[in-house]
Amino acid sequence: MKQSLQLKLGTQLTMTPQLQQAIRLLQLSTLDLQQEVQSALDSNPMLEIDAEDFDDRGADSSPDATANQSDTGEASASATETEADWSADIPTDLPVDTQWDDIYGSGSYSGSHEGDDNGLEQRNAAGIGLADHLLWQLNLTGLSADDKLIAENLIDDLSPAGFLQTPIAELATALNAGEDEVLAVLKSIQQFEPAGCGARDLRECLMLQLRQLPVNTPWLAEATLLVDKHLDLLGKRDFRQLSRRTRLTEAQLGDAIRLIQTLTPHPGETLAAEETHYVVPDIMVSRREQRWLVELNPETTPRLRINDSYAALIKRADNSSDNNYLKDNLQEARWFLKSLQSRNETLLKVASSIVEKQQGFFEQGPEAMKPMVLADIAESIGMHESTISRVTTQKYMLTPRGVFELKYFFSSHVSTDSGEDASSTAIRALIRKLIDAEPPRKPLSDNKITQELDNQGIKVARRTVAKYRESMGIPSSSERKRLV
Repeated sequence: MKQSLQLKLGTQLTMTPQLQQAIRLLQLSTLDLQQEVQSALDSNPMLEIDAEDFDDRGADSSPDATANQSDTGEASASATETEADWSADIPTDLPVDTQWDDIYGSGSYSGSHEGDDNGLEQRNAAGIGLADHLLWQLNLTGLSADDKLIAENLIDDLSPAGFLQTPIAELATALNAGEDEVLAVLKSIQQFEPAGCGARDLRECLMLQLRQLPVNTPWLAEATLLVDKHLDLLGKRDFRQLSRRTRLTEAQLGDAIRLIQTLTPHPGETLAAEETHYVVPDIMVSRREQRWLVELNPETTPRLRINDSYAALIKRADNSSDNNYLKDNLQEARWFLKSLQSRNETLLKVASSIVEKQQGFFEQGPEAMKPMVLADIAESIGMHESTISRVTTQKYMLTPRGVFELKYFFSSHVSTDSGEDASSTAIRALIRKLIDAEPPRKPLSDNKITQELDNQGIKVARRTVAKYRESMGIPSSSERKRLV
């Protein structure tokens, strides 16, 4: 085989460290971005928080600078510019030995802004769990040491909902105790709060809660009868059979059922030790002077700048290790600020385009949502679909109708009789509207909902209606049937 030299022309995308960092910042959520910023502040002496400059920009920025493109034209880039006292050109590449991952890797971040000390530990503290709450009450009882040991094992056997999971006979054998003794301890636990814990099934759980109500509670006797003797018919919502067997009128039956509905079928979940998660919107949309304005949330925009004192220490002709260290950090700080600026500008462009295309939602609600996919926004602002996907992931928008993830505004297309496409989100909203207006005695079946949508020019299959209904957590028509 003869060796030869050939010259070929081609194009390829080189993932420089700067480009990799810009892409990583683009897809970070608000919390992750704050962690990245804090990591950069900890590792790079050239970066510092610029709270005063941030407040000045927030006060001086005109609302027109970030207005929706459909009403006020192009969104101004000045709304997201990071002002700084440095103006030198950013070099094309950083030194070869620069390690971005080592400097700007994942780090811990314990607060949002300087001076923010309003009880972070209290806000993030998990609530007391069911077992701890029951053990605390157990320590207040006068049970013997042996009974307390049995009680501790019973509490440990409870499910998160508060039900006993193991039969009494098995527990008695495992604890080397008599069944009567274990049952007596269980009766003591069943008197603890929350009422209903320690039950072995739903009927016993509801009966425990009814027994702890005052004896003069209206319709207590009727509710007790329904739960104790006719819980299966109550679950099937067979009101006619219930009325016949209990000899109660529909009005009396309705009052008793309303009392039962005040009980909880899973009492243990009221003390679930779950951490509360708060959503901080990245974008704020408001209506001003008959137009929709799209702005970045100033609370989530990083307030950074170059440290002028350290930057002034750099000497051009000095090649010492200290001077080179300062130069490298200055270049990295500039690239970091440029990446943040690019992230903010891209996020604002995408949000403005979403608001422009979904004005019907902002003015009329989910029923006016238009079908839209990532390619529609990508084509509108001249970016790739992968970029739009990164921008809309874990980013939230505060609107007059609530807080929504940017992904919420994207939905599939469903054909209609008029030839136009309908959004699956709009169809879900119509299904919910029909169900909310249905008669309680005769709820709409999936077939009936399909017919109602067909009358409005929207043709969907019954199985599609069932899928949308289940995705919204709406039970079937038989389970929605109720007395007035």
